[in-house]
Amino acid sequence: MYNVLIFGASGSIGTQTLDVLKRLNQNYKLVAFTIGNRVEYVDKILNDFKDVKAICLKNEEDVELFKNKYPNINFYAGSAGLLDILDDNSISVDIVVNALTGFAGLLPSIKSLYLNKILCLANKESLVVGGEFITKLLKEGKGRLYPIDSEHVAIAKCLYNKNKNDIDKILITASGGPFFDTLIDEFKNITVENALNHPTWKMGKKITIDSSTMMNKAFEIVEAYYLFNVDANKIEPIVDRHSKVHSMVKYKNGDIYLNVGPSDMRIPIYYALTFGKCDKDKFDDVEINTYSNYHFYQMNYEKFPLINYGKYIIQKRGNSGAIINAANEECVYAFLNKRINYIDIKSIIDKIVAMYQFIDNPSLDDILRTDHEVRLLVNRLIESK
Repeated sequence: MYNVLIFGASGSIGTQTLDVLKRLNQNYKLVAFTIGNRVEYVDKILNDFKDVKAICLKNEEDVELFKNKYPNINFYAGSAGLLDILDDNSISVDIVVNALTGFAGLLPSIKSLYLNKILCLANKESLVVGGEFITKLLKEGKGRLYPIDSEHVAIAKCLYNKNKNDIDKILITASGGPFFDTLIDEFKNITVENALNHPTWKMGKKITIDSSTMMNKAFEIVEAYYLFNVDANKIEPIVDRHSKVHSMVKYKNGDIYLNVGPSDMRIPIYYALTFGKCDKDKFDDVEINTYSNYHFYQMNYEKFPLINYGKYIIQKRGNSGAIINAANEECVYAFLNKRINYIDIKSIIDKIVAMYQFIDNPSLDDILRTDHEVRLLVNRLIESK
């Protein structure tokens, strides 16, 4: 029996994780979750999962309300609560699912590994911003890490039973987003509604915007670098407009392994929760040398230049991931709130990267300070504009 804590239980990945846990209920038990502002989910989750002993909400007022309603459950509040819940002595957590959005997921990821938990990671910012810290913990034997991103689960499946030294290329697929066929000159007219209209995946708003700009793919390149410990030059994006192929690995002998399946995040969530187990020589959803059965496009770097920040973060390291992530988060939310135009996202990020101080070997405090200061700087730029 595995006891599970979900960070971000009311989001897209969180709710789908709950669905998977219902199917795995004989071997898995939800004992804690965090839910932010969406407190309307609390009663429903508690109705479905009877073993919950700890919950973290964003606001202290909501905590007081639910404390009275559920006196046998320990409640926590705010960003401090995200870390405090991991120390709750009333629960024994084996698996942590980090489905938080953005920088908020970094410290819970680091603490989960430090406490030797099995971390099922959907929060890509943990590796984009803190890849060096997480890699160090794993090398020290702290915890275990399994990806939830569909692309990285696909890569892991294609690498199963294979020698990494035999890799020629890791090809991370992208759908191309809603603007793959849009002319660059028309980008200035893109609305929030246009950008949220993803062609193949149903996701949260922030990641949907990132998918439209390809910043999401830039971050996935960084993730792949840290997860699979391969030369960054071997990692390349490729476009599958139908999102049937989730990623591929090309080997030096010419073989191409493809992970193929529906656009359903429950599949990679199941992979992570079952620790990537396979009882055969390969996974059932891995095809070999069927590349010609599908239609792929090359990535358009001129149209989607933000994808270049993936290799930039890998090469630069230091606090570069924290700078770019914080700038991107603030720009995306500003765009969603119609404070800036779509094309401003890239221009502001580029300005911040040029302006903000680079730190070669940052401490965790340096990363936290970078995140805070960059957000202030972005908003000052927006206000002055």
